[in-house]
Amino acid sequence: MKRLLFPGLALAMLFPCFLKAGDRPNILFVLVDDQSPFDLKVYNPDSSQESPTIDKLAAGGMVFDGAYHMGSFSGAVCTPSRHMIMTGRTVWHLPNTQDGMHCPDDIEANVMAEVFNRAGYDTMRTCKKGNSYAAANSKFQVVHDATKRGGTAETGSAWHGDRVIEYLEERESAKDEDPFLIYFGFSHPHDTRDGTPELLAKYGATNHADKATFPPANSKQPALPVNYLGEHPFHHGHPGLRDEVAVSGVWERRDELTIRNELGREFACNEYIDQQMDRVFKKLEAMGELENTYIIYTADHGMAIGRHGLQGKQNLYEHTWRVPFIVKGPGIKPGTRAQANSYLLDVLPTMCDFAGIEAPDSIEGESLKPVLTGEKETVRETLYGVYCGGTKPGMRSVKKGDWKLIKYDVLDGQVRETQLFNLAENPNEFLAEHGKGSATLTDLAENPEYAEKLAEMEALLLSEMRRLDDPYRLWDQPDDGLTPPVETKKSQPKKGEKKSNKKKKSAAKAE
Repeated sequence: MKRLLFPGLALAMLFPCFLKAGDRPNILFVLVDDQSPFDLKVYNPDSSQESPTIDKLAAGGMVFDGAYHMGSFSGAVCTPSRHMIMTGRTVWHLPNTQDGMHCPDDIEANVMAEVFNRAGYDTMRTCKKGNSYAAANSKFQVVHDATKRGGTAETGSAWHGDRVIEYLEERESAKDEDPFLIYFGFSHPHDTRDGTPELLAKYGATNHADKATFPPANSKQPALPVNYLGEHPFHHGHPGLRDEVAVSGVWERRDELTIRNELGREFACNEYIDQQMDRVFKKLEAMGELENTYIIYTADHGMAIGRHGLQGKQNLYEHTWRVPFIVKGPGIKPGTRAQANSYLLDVLPTMCDFAGIEAPDSIEGESLKPVLTGEKETVRETLYGVYCGGTKPGMRSVKKGDWKLIKYDVLDGQVRETQLFNLAENPNEFLAEHGKGSATLTDLAENPEYAEKLAEMEALLLSEMRRLDDPYRLWDQPDDGLTPPVETKKSQPKKGEKKSNKKKKSAAKAE
């Protein structure tokens, strides 16, 4: 059963001081592809990333310090992440996992665009093409999807900005006064990070493509991350993972020259996105629409790029499990921050609250309005994370307060590791390999002083796995009588055997 539309004055009741009676706000949802919050100065003051538009957005709104993407059952982490955004459902309750056994059959009637279409909103979308939720994407009234990861206006992020500007100009010409929901997505900074020549030069980076040589050193390049390692202390559990072994310009290298150059490419792409946001914000301001528009800025997940000796997004460290999350709009106090403890699946119910739309029963997320209006600091106490796109059962994480647990059960039992962090004292999740020489700036799982806390977090993780219908159990957990999903193993070419053209294309496809 679905609940539809909005009561007439619901929005005015939510934010009476900021909207006139009868007004319905616009919503601009900005989603970038692969970005750690720690790229940005609003999360990492030591970052050399310049993003004046994002900085201004943060100064005019609220920054979340505890926003997460929940996780993935696929190497293409963006796919379940974007399904969660579109449906408001938890990771094991999506239509594309376990044959949709925990998802309503009619979920496509209650995805983001459909909810807002029914409420009388004009809906528009531009974003990358692929590794997403195609059925939900097609529900927007106007769709311009294409993967643009080049270094020119036509091949890069400006293409997505142009589509939004054109849409706004058409509305302006037609004197369209309906409220709008614009899904303003980008294809960058996902690799291949081919930035514009000007911005690459600014960050001292080159679009390095020669596997036989190292990229040149340049003093303009971003510094190594504080938790950089030359390699992770144990295998991440996904053999042959594209993001860890085949990204052009990085491959399997984790040396300083490679990582600093790749960060420079990332920063160049980030700033180009920032410029496109500025163009759109200025257009909205010129149209007189900016003050009545809620703007949500986030990413589908974080990114490693040398942190902890990793490159991709297939891990549960804070740099990758967390996402940047900034919201500006009517009723939100400028220059504020909150922990929030939110997931990306909270975006849809929050949008419904903004617009005064009664959220469908299929939504499992929480509205973030109480945090955004200063009524609450968080919407939940406990956060659960999963990655099992590689060998099963994979990685699991749970966080409550300052404490965080990560467990690894991969490579058919060859890697079974437990990590315990106090994030108040060790926010960068330093390991023994970082050599900090401190009793607290390290993984605490083996420290007998924290045995009671470890047991508490282990129990909490099992509780969350049961609550969220996680179909797997780790080596030291009860099996609960579960039968794990059947995995279909794809045939791999023998050593020395060439892949077919079809397989070549699949291997090259960006995750």
